Amino acid sequence: MRTFLFFLLLGSPILLFSQTRDTIVTVEKKVSVKVPDVVSSWQKKNSIGFDVNEIAFVNWNAGGVSSISGLLKTNFSRIYTKRNIKWGSELIMRYGLNKQDGIEVRKTDDAVQLNSTVGYRRDTLSNWFHSAKFTFSTQFSNGYNYPDTGNPISRAFAPAYTFLGIGAEYSNKEKKINIYLSPLTMKNTLVLDQRLADLGTFGVDKAVYDADGNRIRRGKRSRTELGTLVSTHFKANVAKNITYENRLSLYTDYLNRFGNIDTDWQGTLDLVVNEYIRANIGFHVIYDDDIKANEEQDGKQVQVGPKIQLKQMLGIGAVYNF
Repeated sequence: MRTFLFFLLLGSPILLFSQTRDTIVTVEKKVSVKVPDVVSSWQKKNSIGFDVNEIAFVNWNAGGVSSISGLLKTNFSRIYTKRNIKWGSELIMRYGLNKQDGIEVRKTDDAVQLNSTVGYRRDTLSNWFHSAKFTFSTQFSNGYNYPDTGNPISRAFAPAYTFLGIGAEYSNKEKKINIYLSPLTMKNTLVLDQRLADLGTFGVDKAVYDADGNRIRRGKRSRTELGTLVSTHFKANVAKNITYENRLSLYTDYLNRFGNIDTDWQGTLDLVVNEYIRANIGFHVIYDDDIKANEEQDGKQVQVGPKIQLKQMLGIGAVYNF
């Protein structure tokens, strides 16, 4: 009996220590359970690309002019989605230069565009949002009617356009399509260069002069319109590694020639070579009744009526997404 009590007393601390150690290990295991990561409401996308085109001639009997051109383009987007609220913003910037043999460097592309839309839907299953949309666009540097580089025909914030309106937006993430309909949109045209404003470019009221040619009233540097806006944006995979992106904006003013539609239409076909290299073909069509074209008559630039503006693009380059 004494021997049994001796071993009982001797084993109790060992048993107690063993149970305590098991408890600590169990607690450590419970504490070390990984907490699931919180899903962010923000979706971010950043893209920087550079396209280059080059052609060179050496003793080329058929003739030709050597040239090289480059285009830097960026696209930054942020989309916030939480329950019934969606807020999407996009900043697009492009700037291109061209150098031909014997000719000064000339600008080929220049654009800054900011789009921001905030919307509210009645439930999380609907693709329709009650939305407000803001758009701003301008350029970085002076534009010229080459070879005349003494008198810019456009500058930064001359023009600049803003659109602010309310309406309805259909947004389908799976089909990558977005349609915005606004019956009430305010359009502002800014011409912050006084010389261009005095000429009445881009639709602002031009300066008034007396019979002796003295300016008696400056040209207005802004113009405000109120009308309706329809815009669409979608992407589609037309084949393996080939994607088409389309942007279309249609606007008409209620008071000034209602039914005369200002059009801004862009299309881009991307051909993906690999993760970083891709080729692209694109076009940009603009028609604005307030933008008057210039023509050369008897050696002078004469302003005529509005015309369809068309730009075609073809390039290959590198793209970095992060």
